[in-house]
Amino acid sequence: MIRIGIMGYGNLGRGIECAIKQNDDLELVAVFTRRDPATVSILTEGAAVCNVKDVEDWKDKIDVLMLCGGSATDLPVQTPEYAKLFNVVDSFDTHARIPEHFANVDKAAKENEHIGIISVGWDPGMFSLNRMYANAILPEGKDYTFWGKGVSQGHSDAIRRVEGVKDGKQYTIPVEAALEAVRNGEDPELTTRQKHTRECFVVLEEGADAKKVEEEIKTMPNYFSDYDTTVHFISQEELDRDHSKIPHGGFVLRSGCTGWEKENKHIIEYSLKLDSNPEFTSSVLVAYARAAYKLSKEGQSGCKTVFDIAPAYLSAKSGEELRASLL
Repeated sequence: MIRIGIMGYGNLGRGIECAIKQNDDLELVAVFTRRDPATVSILTEGAAVCNVKDVEDWKDKIDVLMLCGGSATDLPVQTPEYAKLFNVVDSFDTHARIPEHFANVDKAAKENEHIGIISVGWDPGMFSLNRMYANAILPEGKDYTFWGKGVSQGHSDAIRRVEGVKDGKQYTIPVEAALEAVRNGEDPELTTRQKHTRECFVVLEEGADAKKVEEEIKTMPNYFSDYDTTVHFISQEELDRDHSKIPHGGFVLRSGCTGWEKENKHIIEYSLKLDSNPEFTSSVLVAYARAAYKLSKEGQSGCKTVFDIAPAYLSAKSGEELRASLL
């Protein structure tokens, strides 16, 4: 059994717990929380609930630690730090800062002979893989990625960290005309702003300056500054009633050509439609936890991304079973 620890018991942590239940070779042994452990109720019988301060006590009792913090402030600190103690997997999704995050985790993991797999999920993650495969197959072509409509956990997390915000949700919405132009093989040149809009639903703290909060959200680099962003201020009751679910999805497309005269056009499309963004992301994370364990057992160390890991490492099946059933 591969012994799993979960750092953080929010939507992602709960999703990982549910995903472990569907994988017979994985076992949840501990959940770590900043809250008082006595106030945290988990679903798995026999697993411990501990304060984050006690994580070092588990150094030899956990094979892979799953890091469920936010990308804005948690993971840039936590992943390199915990890679000193454990094999780790995170879902760091600030695309612009991935090279920096990789370097930090790689150093810590190599120095301590651990594996750190970063930026796991569906984007970055499954979408990244499909972009890479499509680029390799159609070297002459154009890439397009559309997200939504759905709730972005990373962007919602970023909103909630703005001073004066009590709660909030952010929806990413693809511009339909842009998506259809790509599918039609028109190869449009699209700016970031032409592909998506962002819609935010925000509950303010009492006495907060709505105008200031709106301006801070709309100008936030890496998250909102490059998009047409709408901010709606609503009550907590409205947010709970109308925005409690976390759906998402999206499309990765590449249009390219083949033939001596480039006479034949092709479009590769990969899409996801998800009832629960965190539960699907968690399922991807759990598959890569298995990969982290296998790589560690082989004596490998350092930081890895989805690009570095062969697909067979994700599966609980043997090579023989995979060749017989899926190839």
